[in-house]
Amino acid sequence: MRIAYIINTFEGGGAALPIPAIADVFRRHGHEVHVAAICRRNGRALPVLHAAGVPATVLGADDAPIPQQLHRLDAWVRSIRPTHLWTSLTRATLLGELVGARQRIPVVSWQHNAFLRPANLLLLRAMKNLSQVWVGDSAYVTALTRQKLDLPASRVMCWPIFRAWPDTAPAPAWRAGQVVQIGSLGRLHGSKGYDVLCRALVHLRDVPGLSPYRVVIGGEGAEHDRLQAFCHRHGLSNVQFAGYVEDVQSFLRQCHMYVQPSRYEGFCIAAHEAMNMGLPVVGSAVGEMNQSIMDGVTGWKVAPDRPRQLADRLEAALRNPAQLAGMGHVAREWVMRTFSARAFDAAGAAILRRMDT
Repeated sequence: MRIAYIINTFEGGGAALPIPAIADVFRRHGHEVHVAAICRRNGRALPVLHAAGVPATVLGADDAPIPQQLHRLDAWVRSIRPTHLWTSLTRATLLGELVGARQRIPVVSWQHNAFLRPANLLLLRAMKNLSQVWVGDSAYVTALTRQKLDLPASRVMCWPIFRAWPDTAPAPAWRAGQVVQIGSLGRLHGSKGYDVLCRALVHLRDVPGLSPYRVVIGGEGAEHDRLQAFCHRHGLSNVQFAGYVEDVQSFLRQCHMYVQPSRYEGFCIAAHEAMNMGLPVVGSAVGEMNQSIMDGVTGWKVAPDRPRQLADRLEAALRNPAQLAGMGHVAREWVMRTFSARAFDAAGAAILRRMDT
């Protein structure tokens, strides 16, 4: 098969950075893949794609009108002459479905989102039969896709979008006398709940008897200035905004635990990368994290948008930081077993076989 893989943008994080691992599965099973984004945005994923030997095409400007986006996608697909289209994220899916119908090319569509805007949901429902197969990027999103789009089980498959790093050394354990390093990675967007984390840290600020700690948040986005101003206003001098993080493993290797205060999530790759590095995760009980975090074993779960509850969980961790490495070890073993390269390949291969029938 010759697969044209279409995504909204080449922004860093989210659905773009796993493309090399996905393309690797396609190629190892004998298929050709071409990758394009409707627009570039910040282009943070492009160096990762190029380093992996995945040619990537940007089809248009960020502000191009939708008819122009559709026209350029249609022309690119005609130049590639694929046997199948594989779309990722809502805009790419809707445009890809239109191009697939026009050119009579079967379409496979990822779903990554735990939350869809009402207008997008209506459009996806109306056009759902233009995709031959729907693929959830986690067990949670797969079930949600079936429910939201009212699809039979026969048309929805699951391919967890995370492939564990098998050979990466875990983060060093906390030692007595060290400052506890708490890390987090994500867009500075309301859905990620960093305002909730900052409010939790206000509750935690004056609690006596805690080990010294520092919180480092890696990411960029529209909420940066507001979050930073909140921290300054409330004297949270131990919170650092590190900007976009290119070397995720190096960032996580400096941490002793990880926090993910999201209001909603699909898979949440970053939390699973943290577990892969041997870090326990304090995370919201949303999306796939609700299954991956075993409360009190691999981390702690909290209800979303509950700063006081989050503060209580962080306090419990900081009162006994010697426990963190053991919990992180269990998390690492679970992630490496559940999301191994073999499991990743098998899930992808099952979809490829379905496409080829």
